Amino acid sequence: MSEAFDFLSGQPHSKWSVLRECAVNCGIGHIFNKLITEIGDPVDFELPNWLNKWQPMSYVNIRRNIYHTKRIKKRLKDDGIFCSCNSVGGSPAVCGRDCLCSMLLSCCSSGCKCGDSCLNKPFHLRPTKKMKIVKTEKCGSGIVADEDIKRKEFVIEYVGEVIDDKTCEERLWKMKHSGETNFYLCEINRDTVIDATYKGNKSRYINHSCCPNTEMQKWMIDGETRIGIFAKRDIKRGEHLTYDYKYG
Repeated sequence: MSEAFDFLSGQPHSKWSVLRECAVNCGIGHIFNKLITEIGDPVDFELPNWLNKWQPMSYVNIRRNIYHTKRIKKRLKDDGIFCSCNSVGGSPAVCGRDCLCSMLLSCCSSGCKCGDSCLNKPFHLRPTKKMKIVKTEKCGSGIVADEDIKRKEFVIEYVGEVIDDKTCEERLWKMKHSGETNFYLCEINRDTVIDATYKGNKSRYINHSCCPNTEMQKWMIDGETRIGIFAKRDIKRGEHLTYDYKYG
C-alpha cells in the first residue's frame, strides 16, 4: 500500500515549518508523516459556503505518468514473477483473481504465457470505470461512479508527474506561498512522489473518507511501480468515490 495525502495549505505557519525542519535530512515520506502528525488525522468535515463556490484549477489530462526524475525499473527477469495461466471452462479470458501475478500485485508481462486474452494487463491497457466530476456539498469538487463497480475491480490509475522529494518540497512551498489550496500528492517510495496538481486524470478528484469505498494499491508493472485504485466493496452508480488520504 502507498501512503497518500492531499494537503490543504491554509494551515498555520508553525505547521508548515515542519517541512522546513525535515527538509535537509529526511526523506519525503518522513516529511509527510511528520506533517500529518502535526496537523492531525484526516476527518470528514464540512466546508463553508463560500469555499464550496470555488472552482477547481485547470490541469492537463494525461493517461500515463510523466517522469521528471530517473525512472527506476527492475528487469523483468529479476522479479521472477511469471504466470502460466490457461483458459478454463471454455472461456477465452485468462488471468483472473487466481493468477499468480495478480495475487502478488504485479501485472502480467511479456514473460508470461497467458497471451492477448489476459485480464491482468497493465493499468494503461485496462478500461477505466465510467465516472463524472460533480460539485459536492461538503468537499468542493468530487467524483461519482457513472456505472456499477464490483468489489476488487480496477477503477482508475492514479497518474501525474513523478518527482523526487527535493522537487516536491519546492513545489509545496511555492504553492503554499502563492495561496494554492489543493495539492494532490501520492508517495511511491521514500524518495519519489506522484504529483497530480498540474497534470493528472479524474482520480485527482476522489475525496477523502474515513469509511472509503476504494483503496490505493501499489503494483509492479513492467518493472515500474505504479498506483492503482480498486473498489473495496460493490459501488452503485451515482455513489461518490472516496479513499483514505492517510492510508491509501
